[in-house]
Amino acid sequence: MSTPPTPLVPTRVWDLPTRLFHWLLVVGVVGLVITGNVGGNAMVWHARLGVGVGCLLVFRLLWGVVGGRWSRFASFVRSPAALLRYLRGASTPDEHVHVGHNPLGALSVLALLTVLLVQVATGLVSDDEIAFTGPLVAFVSGATSSLATSWHKGWGKLILIGLVVLHVAAIAWYKRKGQNLVTPMITGDATHPADTPASADGLAQRGLALALFLACAAGGAWVLAQGG
Repeated sequence: MSTPPTPLVPTRVWDLPTRLFHWLLVVGVVGLVITGNVGGNAMVWHARLGVGVGCLLVFRLLWGVVGGRWSRFASFVRSPAALLRYLRGASTPDEHVHVGHNPLGALSVLALLTVLLVQVATGLVSDDEIAFTGPLVAFVSGATSSLATSWHKGWGKLILIGLVVLHVAAIAWYKRKGQNLVTPMITGDATHPADTPASADGLAQRGLALALFLACAAGGAWVLAQGG
């Protein structure tokens, strides 16, 4: 006798802090691209947005340790063996590879977060000697600032845009396969077997997230103040 299939039910995958982070990051990155290309007086907002994105990224690193189950790095940063099993279609049910970020998508997420962190860090110490001076430029040597500026305006920008395009293309590809990745990032829920563990997303978790973000925002305010 065959085993009946496990019923599918709405499962909380993305907690509210992760969803807010995601969409604020989208707005911030779009704003950075626009202000960076406009230049001139828009660079004041480019700096503010850069620090804002930096605050979001630091928050995400912290939330990746203490956030909801599927927001934690431990839930989606897989071993090479687990990645190979996923690519061969041999993942075991207890690995829950289709909940949240799958092992391949996790690599894309980690790459995007890393490049964004580098872009923010180099932007903070950049000096194009025309319209922009990073708020922390006084803390590094001229040679370091020059290298940071070159990376920030050159390869760093190109790699970031490439990763964003790849990210959007992957979402569209999964959509064609019948897997909607956008709606769960809006509602927080996705349909999974009833025995799938859910992310905690109560008032306690949201209060902790708010406290962490306010601490990150205070750090961002200090960084901006260094620019005078």
